[in-house]
Amino acid sequence: MNIKAPALTPLFRSDAQGEILARLFLNADRTFTVAELARAARTPYASAHREVARIVQMGLASTEKRGQAVEVQVRRDTPTFRPLAELLTLSYGPAVVIPQHLAGIAGIEKAYIYGSWAARREGEPGDAPGDLDVLIVGNPSRSEVYEAARIAGTVLGREVNPRIVSPASWESADADPFLRTLRERPLVGLELQEN
Repeated sequence: MNIKAPALTPLFRSDAQGEILARLFLNADRTFTVAELARAARTPYASAHREVARIVQMGLASTEKRGQAVEVQVRRDTPTFRPLAELLTLSYGPAVVIPQHLAGIAGIEKAYIYGSWAARREGEPGDAPGDLDVLIVGNPSRSEVYEAARIAGTVLGREVNPRIVSPASWESADADPFLRTLRERPLVGLELQEN
């Protein structure tokens, strides 16, 4: 099977590989099950298992069996840890880092990345994304959202621009030209559950 190179970082074999590596490298203090990595990468379990096996074979991560699950953790003691973590932060990092900072803010029902980063993530060709546009659906504290965006932007090394819309506005997006356009363009949903 011939898979098209990812538009975010063509150095990686696939977006699933990039997503799995990003989860591991940008959460170096955590372990993940293969099933968790498969869900995060939106890929079948068997594909995630193969990617994890490659990552372990390259010496970038280690595994440990706990009951029926296999837990995976990145190895920080390798010379490639830091440069790979930096590359992953720039490419796949937004979908990992932004949710970490938004999780726990009351009133957020949904969150998405839109704009050029979402377009590249969904395979549209174009220039490398600059800033990051985030749509927040709900009624959260604006100050908490903007502070979380500021901190996430510092970690990611680029500006994170949140836009908050009410659930009613999002549901009736056809009435608003901006929201209608957003629904027609690539949106990358963010998983906001706390770890």
